[in-house]
Amino acid sequence: MSMIRNILRLSGAVHQCRNAARLAQPVRTYAEEAVRASSQMSFSFGCPGQMFYSEANVKQIDVPSMTGSFGILAQHVPMLAALKPGLLIVHEHDGTSNRYFVSSGNVTVNVDSSVQILAELAVPVSDLDPQAVKSGLTKAQQELSSASTDEAKAEAQIAVEVHEAMEKAIEGK
Repeated sequence: MSMIRNILRLSGAVHQCRNAARLAQPVRTYAEEAVRASSQMSFSFGCPGQMFYSEANVKQIDVPSMTGSFGILAQHVPMLAALKPGLLIVHEHDGTSNRYFVSSGNVTVNVDSSVQILAELAVPVSDLDPQAVKSGLTKAQQELSSASTDEAKAEAQIAVEVHEAMEKAIEGK
């Protein structure tokens, strides 16, 4: 009988510990925080040798990632994502938007609504030459069809994908 009492006391103590642990955990209530939250989003974006934004306040950022494209607003859930070749659009508060082609890199969204994007290569879409992109795509497709090793095929496939992404960026898709 004493063994049963000990087990019951132990199970009661376990329940009290679980309840205490639940109370100790921070609870995030999105609706309440959204009311108090600022619409400020500190944004930094650059690539080696060039900085496009440095702690600028922007409205929204549309990002091409390996898991799909997504938009970032102030108070976005913290995350880390890898960029894929594609169109990055920065929406300003005045209604204008700036479009960039990014080759790869990463995006970090922090708890304080700051966002950092570091791209391997980034250029304003207006700086892309449509003819050079088309000829680069043709060349990459030829290299892919004539590639004899797995390494050469992989490199050519990457070149094709990047040039196709540049074409889409120029077309605005």
